[in-house]
Amino acid sequence: MQDKNMNVTENNSQPVQINNGNFDSEVLNAKQPVLVAFLTAWSRACAVISPVLDEIASECVSKLKVVRVNADANLDLSVWYDVQSIPTLLYFVSGNVRAKIIGTASKEAILSKLELTPKES
Repeated sequence: MQDKNMNVTENNSQPVQINNGNFDSEVLNAKQPVLVAFLTAWSRACAVISPVLDEIASECVSKLKVVRVNADANLDLSVWYDVQSIPTLLYFVSGNVRAKIIGTASKEAILSKLELTPKES
C-alpha cells in the first residue's frame, strides 16, 4: 500500500491513491464515475484484489476512474462510508454511491455489478 499522502497522477490507467484531503475533488466532484477501493496494506484479500483493480483501471480508462483509499490511514472516510470490512469497493456516479462490493471479486463480477464493459480491443 502506498503512502496516504501520495499525489494523484494524471495517468488514469492505474489506480491512484486518495486521502481525506483530496477525496472531494477526486471522487465527489469527478466528471466521470469513480470506483473507490478501501484497502489496507496488511490484508491478504486486498492483495488479491489489487491486480484486478489494476486491470479494471487500464481496461476502462475512458469510462471509469479507479482510486484507492488506505482505510487505516484515512479513518474519517472509512467511518463516513461505513466501511466495516476490507476490501470494500464503492462506485460513485455524480458524487453519489451507486454500488457497494464487499470482499474480493473477479473483474467480471465487479464490471457486471457496475454495469460496465472493458474497452474493445
